[in-house]
Amino acid sequence: MLTILGFAMIATFLVLIMMKKMSPIAALVLVPALFCVLVGQGAKLGDYVLDGVGNLAPTAAMLMFAIVYFGVMIDVGLFDPIVRGILRFCKADPLRVVVGTALLAAIVSLDGDGSTTFMITVSAMYPLYKRLGMSLVVMTGVAATANGVMNTLPWGGPTARAATALKLDAADIFVPMIPALGVGLLFVFALAYVLGRRERKRIGHLTLDEAPAPRAGTVLVMTGGGSGAEAAAAPAGTGAPGTPDCAGRTAGGGAGTSGDDDGFRGLDPERPTLRPRLYWFNASLTVALLAAMITEVLPIPVLFLLGAALALTVNFPHMADQKARVAAHADNVLNVAGMVFAAAVFTGVLTGTGMVQHMADWLVAAIPDGMGPHMALVTGLLSLPLTYFMSNDGFYFGVLPVLAEAGAAHGVSPLEIARASLAGQALHMSSPLVPAVYVLVGMAKVEFGDHTRFTVKWAALTSLVVLGAGILFGIV
Repeated sequence: MLTILGFAMIATFLVLIMMKKMSPIAALVLVPALFCVLVGQGAKLGDYVLDGVGNLAPTAAMLMFAIVYFGVMIDVGLFDPIVRGILRFCKADPLRVVVGTALLAAIVSLDGDGSTTFMITVSAMYPLYKRLGMSLVVMTGVAATANGVMNTLPWGGPTARAATALKLDAADIFVPMIPALGVGLLFVFALAYVLGRRERKRIGHLTLDEAPAPRAGTVLVMTGGGSGAEAAAAPAGTGAPGTPDCAGRTAGGGAGTSGDDDGFRGLDPERPTLRPRLYWFNASLTVALLAAMITEVLPIPVLFLLGAALALTVNFPHMADQKARVAAHADNVLNVAGMVFAAAVFTGVLTGTGMVQHMADWLVAAIPDGMGPHMALVTGLLSLPLTYFMSNDGFYFGVLPVLAEAGAAHGVSPLEIARASLAGQALHMSSPLVPAVYVLVGMAKVEFGDHTRFTVKWAALTSLVVLGAGILFGIV
């Protein structure tokens, strides 16, 4: 009964948000509360919610201070050189813009933190998508899928969890998987190319080099549709409404762009928050912060708390400026923190009532005996739905040991099981239980249901490509 109700709860949640009948926060709170009553454990709802909040509180704290830290780093210009290089490559060609989105997301994902990746990617690419009239779900889908593949880095979380759960060395799991993950990343770039061509066909193809020279004080915008799209000159400051400023907020016109190679910067090169004299301090601080995260010198929430306080104090020594920077990012902080604590209700009920364990046991029991020698393949296939509907902790610490035990009985190495379990991460990053995805859709101003409808199929296909490549290379 708990198994059926668990699947019903997840299905109800997904249907409600995809059909836009409820907001994600409301659905994350009300749907599990209803099902908690239906299973006859309504009296324990408070305990389950508090347990869920306790488990996710460090994540919420980490995201809150990470948003402030990297928001300040974006404000002061730390990432401008990388952004300018990629935007110079993109110009105003929709195909290049989508490929550039995948490239930027993959590069920034090297730090192992999804929220960082999405903040930087959206801040850089959002103005281009708005100005060119491109689909924002293409941006969120490509960024999430690229980050999902890169999320398998040993310091990204899943690999470390698999190693801990099965008492293996993380390097023994990850290093042999590099070729398969490389194929997965190439597939993401190929997907970005296909989606970019589709966008180019829909709105036209324009590069700044080919565009007529605009009058002084103008910006280039796309007009019309199809292959006949033309460049139209518009007075500076009258660009597409909703363009974000350096802090990711929306404004009526945003930063203007000009018709040279540096056009479409996305991040205003004249913004008053820039601190060019402190560039190397900020770069060193960020490198030190990431190194401390990887080596686990302190808990990640504590590192971001210290980093945010230091970044604000050095870059903005006046109290009024510090308050202004915190206020500039308050919307993102509140939205993300709200989503995380709402998700705590969902995960708390799912775990506390025993539904998630019953669902996992049912899936494992449903595996035919004849599939025993192929448990690595089974693990890879199960990792897609299970890491989407469960937290990584629930899957790697609750389900993976059971799958490894079943595989060991048929001579399948735990290393193969662990590697196969990484296949579903491309899909996992768009799960409603991943806090970072709310940073992505919130900053991009995309409905979570729209993002889910568009992304799930491509992310699942990417995960299958990674799994197929692992089998082909004899890794899994």
